Amino acid sequence: MSVAVARVLVSAFALAMCLPGQFTVSGSENSASGRSALFATEAGAQSKRTVRRAKRPARAPIVPLLRFTTPRGASELNADLTTMLASRTKGGTWGAMVVSLTRGDTLFAHGADGRMLPASTMKLFTAALALEQLGPQHTFSTDVLVDGKLVNGVLDGNLVLRGDGDPSLSSRWIRGGPSAPVSMLARFTAGAGLKRVTGDIIADASAFESRRIPEGWLARYAGAGYAAPFSALSLNENIVIVAIAPGKSGGAAIVTLEPETRGITITTTVRTVSGRGVSVNARRVGDDKVMVTGAIGASAGTARYQLVVGDPATFTAGAFRASLEAQGIVVEGKIRTGKTPDSATVLTSLPSPPLARIVSVMNRESINHYAELLWRDAARGTGRTVIGSAETASATLNDFLSNKVGTSAGAVTATDGSGLSVLDRVTPRSLVQLLSYAHSSPWASSFHASLPVAGESELLRSRMIATPAQGNLHAKTGTTNEVIGLSGYVTAENGENLAFAFLYNGNDRWHARETIDAMGPTLAAFSRELESAR
Repeated sequence: MSVAVARVLVSAFALAMCLPGQFTVSGSENSASGRSALFATEAGAQSKRTVRRAKRPARAPIVPLLRFTTPRGASELNADLTTMLASRTKGGTWGAMVVSLTRGDTLFAHGADGRMLPASTMKLFTAALALEQLGPQHTFSTDVLVDGKLVNGVLDGNLVLRGDGDPSLSSRWIRGGPSAPVSMLARFTAGAGLKRVTGDIIADASAFESRRIPEGWLARYAGAGYAAPFSALSLNENIVIVAIAPGKSGGAAIVTLEPETRGITITTTVRTVSGRGVSVNARRVGDDKVMVTGAIGASAGTARYQLVVGDPATFTAGAFRASLEAQGIVVEGKIRTGKTPDSATVLTSLPSPPLARIVSVMNRESINHYAELLWRDAARGTGRTVIGSAETASATLNDFLSNKVGTSAGAVTATDGSGLSVLDRVTPRSLVQLLSYAHSSPWASSFHASLPVAGESELLRSRMIATPAQGNLHAKTGTTNEVIGLSGYVTAENGENLAFAFLYNGNDRWHARETIDAMGPTLAAFSRELESAR
């Protein structure tokens, strides 16, 4: 073999090893056919070799994320938002409206009068109604009352724990663990001189309707923490923690409730086994029992499971009784539900933080339990003369919307205060009208401050980052399996204050969210010439 031929063959081999996929080696380029060949002659013979690339499967086209725009003028904004609504989602229904609170004109409307599922944007109505009816500084009071003679620390009668629909009777607000709220109330009771109760503890939740689950909540929500039963006497959002710790190897595990409560009994067969594994099942049986089964490793830490309670009033009164016992107060009777007798007098109370703070937590963390309580609290008003129910709350809301906000009849149907009910309906126009009223109300600052901020806080922390909406747009989110929504405020580039409502009902939730996260910054980047002062 000649040196020249050997060099060509070595070069061809090297090229074949280095270039995956299609490769052809040649001493010359055939530009017409695009093919290459290697010609080598050895001992007077000529050979030809062509190597072809195997076909790769075609890749799906990469669709870029929907980007915000910087419209100049109302017509450009209208065109851009219209394009965005039609760009991504497959199926479903959109409703949207944008109004300038500075000029008072409508900048965009698409299906603005369509009645749609609101999801948690319904909490905007609940927040506004509560602030309107009660005021931002309103406080709730969980009271301990005595019904009978109290002499030398002995109550010859019953002790009453009366609920006021306070969402903040929770360790979220009072530090010290799940028992902290009732422990504080028990300390206040002991400080008032009580040492013994000859009668019962009466749990009074009569401020609200007896129904615990709103109409329109689906059966599949049952047992979920976001859909716990509501009551005028609630504790820790009506969630109880089952704590399982290993005992001696081969023996029973240690199972407790957090908070400790005399309103729920535990049945357990959990055993302690070798190792670090945990295989435990905890479930509620009826309203007042918890069944725990399985095994926990001797080297495992404490395992905790969350359960919703079945009877909130009894659960709360039971936790209060356990805390009274921890303070050395003896209760001879049982726990039962009932109304506070007219003859009862207040011994001590635990007040809530101001309503504005509670509304802020409700909206920023989208807590359904808070919304259900506040909706009914608003119906009761400051006089507390009306029972808080879905019917009275809905009537109060309708009166507020028609007489003050200016919504049309039938624009809003509310069967709960949280938006979890599949029977709720709102229109984008009614949301914007509510936002407009709230913006100029005496409680406007509390309402604005309750909303998550794009790119910075709570449920909007990871959205619209590095856009003109970050640190600017503040709005209430709404999300279920069939709904994506966002409604609130944003300041445009030219300083105009805008109120907006974007609602999507359908199954293409991710693209709907992408669309909303492009429309929000587009509003923030919007600009037009403002009318000069006259």
